[in-house]
Amino acid sequence: MHATEHAPRSVVAGISEWALDAAAVEESVLSPRCGAALTFTGIVRNHDPEAAGTVTSLEYSAHPDAGTVLEGILDRHRRGPQAAGGEVRIAAVHRIGMLDVGDLALVVSVASAHRADAFEVCRAVVEGIKTEVPIWKKQQTAAGTSHWVGLP
Repeated sequence: MHATEHAPRSVVAGISEWALDAAAVEESVLSPRCGAALTFTGIVRNHDPEAAGTVTSLEYSAHPDAGTVLEGILDRHRRGPQAAGGEVRIAAVHRIGMLDVGDLALVVSVASAHRADAFEVCRAVVEGIKTEVPIWKKQQTAAGTSHWVGLP
């Protein structure tokens, strides 16, 4: 599928070969019990410190367990409605496959009873995904070279 096509709106957590819909991911976490909601979008940029020259596209690959690892990160930070600090709802989707500059690579949405929790949890989830989920990217440059990032 081309990067501009979208997955069904029910896809709100895990690894996806479909273009990401940030509004649908955020919509999935909204609740009348939550007074704060925010969404982080990771966007493919045209440069990277590890790439020689202008980045033109990325190809993301994931280990078969990547979705399970991602869910584990979300589970560590979710809180139910009865939790002492109030509910924290989280959804996150990471793209795999070919992405062009400007495409969304990661969407993380958090809704919580209070804004401080939303900010804190969103940052922790994004950092956890970046460091723990077995996803690797191959950067393509305008000069025709490529460079892998995140390999073990």
